[in-house]
Amino acid sequence: MCDQTDLARLKGLDRRRFGAGSMALGGTAALAACTGMNDRSGGDGESTAAGGSDGLTRSNVTIDTPHGKADAFFVHPASGNHPAVLLWPDIAGLREAFYRMSARLAGEGYAVLAVNPYYRDVSGEQFADFSAFAGDNGFEKVGPWREKLTADNIMRDASAYIAWLDRQDAVDTGRGAGTQGYCMGGPFTVWSAAAVPERIRAAASFHGGGLVRDGAKSPHNMLGRTQASYLFAVAQNDDAKDPEAKTTLREAAAAANVPAEIEVYPADHGWTVIDSPSYDKSAAEKAWSRLMALYGGTIASD
Repeated sequence: MCDQTDLARLKGLDRRRFGAGSMALGGTAALAACTGMNDRSGGDGESTAAGGSDGLTRSNVTIDTPHGKADAFFVHPASGNHPAVLLWPDIAGLREAFYRMSARLAGEGYAVLAVNPYYRDVSGEQFADFSAFAGDNGFEKVGPWREKLTADNIMRDASAYIAWLDRQDAVDTGRGAGTQGYCMGGPFTVWSAAAVPERIRAAASFHGGGLVRDGAKSPHNMLGRTQASYLFAVAQNDDAKDPEAKTTLREAAAAANVPAEIEVYPADHGWTVIDSPSYDKSAAEKAWSRLMALYGGTIASD
């Protein structure tokens, strides 16, 4: 996971890179993804929706959870119903980069809910991009918020989010759901799949941190409580810090009898996030193709 050791290079982020990186989303989907993002929603299931010229509907939504009201971004094709995907952002939280990344996924035929992981403490965007996170003492700011992101709390959140998704007309409940997470959100995908195993059938972790840790609630120890297929895309510098983790993860997946693709990519932590200083278009597109293969072979084919 992104840590203090990496922060020095993160502070060197050129903001212009975000504009260049976002082009990986492609044409109107990238431009229209910002539509309708200024208003906040009211109660559970209420939203401020906006349709885009790209055929997607975007909404700011508020979802009741056991710990309060969580704000999130919901985007899906304007017509029909589609497999649901729960998206967990990285340590810098919900922001424009993830609005755009969610819109790209929705353009492939998914109903995507990107959530604010820090809703217990704050609502809305806290950092405009990763440069703002790195330059504004981001680690110190989010530290107290992250302490609340325990396995049990994430599982409660995931249950609430999937229940909310299943009440939406845009969601096809006859198909399994997916979940994907970045950085600290990587472990959240396993915990989500364990929380609602009857619904989540695919989970993808991109440069996820803490997938192998001590304790029964370590993600690798919870794979047996899930019914999902997995994609674990590992950053090369994360692998260098803990080279045994991938082997432990692979052995745990085999013991749990869950399909898992585990690969170390020739790119550094954050390479799939379009406003990250480590964004690597070639490696990101490879990871994207593997995500599409995962979903295509599971939730899109149910």
